[in-house]
Amino acid sequence: MRSTKPTAKPKASTKAKTPDSPVIDVTRKIKVPVQILLFVRAGGRCEFDGCNRYLTEHHLTHKRGNFAQMAHVVAFSKNGPRGNVSNRPEDINEVDNLMLLCHPCHKLIDDSPNEHPREVLEAYKKAHEDRVFLLTGTSPDRQTTAVGIRAKIGTKPTKRVSPGDINSAVAPRYSATREGFDIDLNAMPDEGPEFYELAKKKVQNDLERVVETTMSEDKTSHLSVFPLAPMPILIYAGSILGDKVGCDLYQKHRDTQDWTWKKDGEPVRYKFHMLRNGKDRKNVALLISLSGTIDVAALPADVVTDATVYEITLDGVDPHPGFLRRKDDLDNFREVYQRALRAIGTKHGKLDSLHLFPAAPAPIAFTCGRGLMPKADPTIMVYDEDKRLGGFTKILEVNN
Repeated sequence: MRSTKPTAKPKASTKAKTPDSPVIDVTRKIKVPVQILLFVRAGGRCEFDGCNRYLTEHHLTHKRGNFAQMAHVVAFSKNGPRGNVSNRPEDINEVDNLMLLCHPCHKLIDDSPNEHPREVLEAYKKAHEDRVFLLTGTSPDRQTTAVGIRAKIGTKPTKRVSPGDINSAVAPRYSATREGFDIDLNAMPDEGPEFYELAKKKVQNDLERVVETTMSEDKTSHLSVFPLAPMPILIYAGSILGDKVGCDLYQKHRDTQDWTWKKDGEPVRYKFHMLRNGKDRKNVALLISLSGTIDVAALPADVVTDATVYEITLDGVDPHPGFLRRKDDLDNFREVYQRALRAIGTKHGKLDSLHLFPAAPAPIAFTCGRGLMPKADPTIMVYDEDKRLGGFTKILEVNN
């Protein structure tokens, strides 16, 4: 089985030579309506899993043309790749037996058919065409602008979120631009006072530019944020964005290494409670114990002496890094967080500042900043734990 391109000259039809063959009229010519249907279903892209190459434009020169090949899942010949099967299609050239592929992927599946059996290729085809159908079914108000905020994790730089991961995560929305905006902090000095001062300026400038561009040029009113940076910076970034524009947040999942929210699993329940009632009514600390447990005894003594300490934690299970899987769980946290801030305000009156100690995933850190009300909520003193510095230290101030 070799590629069949729309421009190939048809060969003469022949009758099937084997009596038991269900194929009545065998020809390599694929009918034009079938060609069109395959191109539409595939969105003009290679259907091999993970490739997705755009096939009506050269990938280097961007010259327009037809660079696609139409490959049979079950081979045209019984002696071809995946051809010797008992349930061959009645019409070997039907669209359900064809994949739109680039030349390298076509050669790969035909040169190693045992590694690419029929059921695997059919699964690739279905997943690809389902995604194209979903994305092309979105309406104009589903447009969003993707924004990545990334910095080193420890000493390792983080990579930009790929367009494929963005498209999969934001569906049924779709990205207004192929690449989106990338706020890259990897080149800045390692974490420390210099890093945070430089990062704050860049994050503020870039986010304000994103909002301005989004609202004027892209004509969208929605952002999709992919955060992967230290928690204090993400809290600050969330406070800069606030409610200026509609926003969805995404989490990089450790198990699948993608950014798409899960739909299965039990809902996460949160608990807000007081850990300690302090003597100083105006000295208040809030612990966000979600990815791990924060020990009150480990907090800086000069901060929490005589302070009232509150905590938001998981209800019914111990804190752990993999708890945040569903978008609903992030939305529910925002409600609990804002209720906690209102409850603290009711009990303690208007505070000048609130000490915040977060142990939480990136989207929740961003939500902690975004959920603040500039005139109603106090200045948030954000702390981070750094074992090199002996524990929790104050990193920056938000909402001041």
